Order: sequence, then structure tokens, then C-alpha cells
Amino acid sequence: MYKILAKDGRAKRAQLETVHGTIQTPVFMNVGTVGAMKGAVATTDMQHLKTQVMLCNTYHLHVRPGDKIIRQLGGLHHFVAWDKPILTDSGGFQVFSLAGLRKIKEEGVYFNSHIDGHKIFMGPEESMQIQSNIASTIAMAFDECPPHPATRKYMQDSVDRTTRWLERCKKEMARLNALPDTINPNQMLFGINQGGTFQDIRIEHAKRISEMDLDGYALGGLAVGESHEEMYRILDETVPYLPENKPTYLMGVGTPANILEAVERGVDFFDCVYPARNGRHGHAYTNHGKMNLLNAKYELDDRPLDETCDCPVCKHYSRAYIRHLLKAKEMLGLRLMVTHNLYFYNTMMEEIRDAIEKGCYAQYKKAKIRTITGGNKMNLAVLAGQAGSQNAGGSIMTMVILYAVIIGIFWFFAIRPQSKQKKEHENLLSTLEVGDSILTTSGFFGVVIDIKDEIVIVEFGSNKNCRIPMKKDNIVEIDKQTED
Repeated sequence: MYKILAKDGRAKRAQLETVHGTIQTPVFMNVGTVGAMKGAVATTDMQHLKTQVMLCNTYHLHVRPGDKIIRQLGGLHHFVAWDKPILTDSGGFQVFSLAGLRKIKEEGVYFNSHIDGHKIFMGPEESMQIQSNIASTIAMAFDECPPHPATRKYMQDSVDRTTRWLERCKKEMARLNALPDTINPNQMLFGINQGGTFQDIRIEHAKRISEMDLDGYALGGLAVGESHEEMYRILDETVPYLPENKPTYLMGVGTPANILEAVERGVDFFDCVYPARNGRHGHAYTNHGKMNLLNAKYELDDRPLDETCDCPVCKHYSRAYIRHLLKAKEMLGLRLMVTHNLYFYNTMMEEIRDAIEKGCYAQYKKAKIRTITGGNKMNLAVLAGQAGSQNAGGSIMTMVILYAVIIGIFWFFAIRPQSKQKKEHENLLSTLEVGDSILTTSGFFGVVIDIKDEIVIVEFGSNKNCRIPMKKDNIVEIDKQTED
């Protein structure tokens, strides 16, 4: 059962009761495609990283080790030692991502395995049967994820086929759940809205699948090449036509900013490989922006990845040590990075739920985006690069002179006055105390309730009921609290 606990605008704070436990939403599902988190993070670790839901892939588990083997071993929960909810993707995305190895027909899709090339057929019934063998908590309907861009005719034909496939998925799921030997007879089914960036196709499809009264609804076929602005437009236009009283899942998304924007538009389920993939490449998500630990400036940095974070990694290890592990290509480096990133994402979802409950989500989102993007800093390299590209046909001397002029202008009008402003800002921040009212660079007012070195905890909102950690540098004005 899905129950909305609070709303703030279109953002919704809810919970979904499942046979494997209650999911508090908005939620970020941690991606373990083949039944494991990449980066050597075990399910026993995930218990301590605030993970609520694990996401695994039907196609990959069908190919290896095989869904029938998983069934014989008692289902995926027992197989991977995870007692909380699991959502399985249907394998439909592979129809899109394995484009050179598949053939789509009305009955389903013919694949060539990406492992050994052997032929595989998967249709709606087969996908449901595989997911029933796996015994996940939530099964996704089998769909086609059309390429971007696609012609209107291709998109309409694809969406119509996805609708017919969904009807077959629902019928087969009901049959499987009624069998006496089914491992999870309470398996839920989520349908998937498609339509690319065609507004009217998206809306009409949302209306049609909403009539099927499924356990939840997802938006697929986004984050496949369209801009963020296009994705947000589709959410604005489509989500209102999906049932508000059911989970709303944005598949494969995304960055912290993407999630914050989508929550504001009514989405409350997310998944993405970014925390693990970027972590394995040395990128850490923090409350002061994304860090590349491979940069030389962290070689002697004894601070934790994020001084506002209380994850196991930030409690015990320094940036310098983690950088050393990454440079030495030690597996522990990848493990620590992925662990931190998952904790960051899951903690952000806690903050989101809290902000919605307290009715200050819009203020929280604005402040959070400001802190995680590090503000709007001018990039000299980009500026020079843009100028250079516009004059690529000129001589080398012209280019040198142009760069010199740009740097000179930049120093005189930006760096020189900024040095004075920086000193004045440092003097201002040296007076900061608990209880001071402050104005931040993102334009909201708050009260300082705690100071930890360069990090402050700020309370804000109409009733001072929201809190967020931020760096002191984000403060632009201080109003000292004086006693009468």
C-alpha cells in the first residue's frame, strides 16, 4: 500500500508497504545490476549506508547465473543476502542499449547475448517469468526504450507496442502470483511511460496506462541524450497525468541536481549508476561540490572527503590516503569512494524527505543546489578557450596576444577587485557566532545553530524548521544578535 504522508507543492513524501519492508520516499535505489554493487560494496555494507532498495537487472541475471538457478537457491534476496526491497528492471532497456544485437517484433525481442552471442528471446511473458523466478519485490513491465531522437511515427508505433506489452505483463504477473509454488506471490508491477520528447504522445500514454491500476508508474526513455531542460519539461507535462496516489519513478536519473528538480515535479523513486561509476573513477559527491580525487592538490590533504559527512569513510580516511589508493589502483580506493557516494545520495534523500515534511522544500532545494555546485565561479580556461575557438583561423601571434589581453582584462576587472573583496569577506566571517542571522549567496536567510571549523549548520524556513550544512564561504551578510 502506498500512502502520501506530506506534500509541499508537487513534491510528495510517502511510504510504500511491501512484503520485504516499508520504503520511505522520495528514495534513491542503489544499483546492483548483477546482484552486486560495483566497487566491492557488499549487501552487508549497504545496511549501514542508509540503502532502502537494491536495483538489479532481469536481462543480466537471466544470462548469468540464470534465473532458474536463482529460483533453485530460494530467490534473489536469499542469493545476495539482502532482506530489504529489490526492484528488478525488466530487460527492456537492453532492447535499446544492445541495438546492434537485437530484433524487435510484436511477440517480443530476439537478442544475441552480449557475453557469448547465443540467441535469446524475451517478450512480456518471459520477462515476467524471469522476474518471478528472481522473486524481486517490484517487477518492471517489459517495454521498448526508443532511441533519441526518433521520428514521430517510430515513437508512436513503439509506444503503442509498449502499451500492448504492458497489458500482457499484467495478465502474466497475475497468473504467476497465483501459482502455489511462486516464491513471492506479492510481487508488485510498475508500468512504464514512454514517448520520448513528444508531449502529446507522453500524455496520452500516461492516461492509457493509468487506467490499468498498477502498483506504480515509471517514466522511461529519459536521460538518453536529451537536455536537462527537455527532461524537466517532459516531467512538468507528464507527471500530472500519472496517478498521484501511486509511486512515480524516474528511471536512470541522475545527478543530485536532477533528483532535486524531479522531486519538485512529483517524482519519488530514482536510480542511477552515477554514485558507483563516478566513485570508481575518483569522483566524490560532497556538500561543497564534486571532487576529482586524482587531482594533485589532494596529495597532502589530510581532511575527509566531506567535513559535513558522517559516513564510515569520512570518519576514518583522508583525501590524501584515498587519492594514494586510487593512484596505486588498489581496490580499497574504489570501495571507499563508492561507499561515500552512496551514503551521500541516501543522506540527501533523507534531507529531501525532511524538507517536504516541514514544508520548506523549495528553500531546501535552492540551498542544496547552491552548495553541491559550488556557486557560479567564472572559469578562466573556459573563457580563454571560447575566445580561442572563435579565432581558430588566426595566426599564433594573434592568439597569444588575444590570450594576453583576455588575461590582463580578467586580472584588472575580476581578480584584483576580488582580492580586496576576499579579504573583507574573511574579516566578516571571522566574527561569525552561533545565533547570528545570515544571508547566503543563494539569497535565503537563516540562523546559525552550529559552527564546525569551515562548516556551519543553518536553520531556515518560515518557522525555522529546516536545517542544512554549508561552507562559511556561502555567507554574504551577518546580522549580529544583540541583547537589549
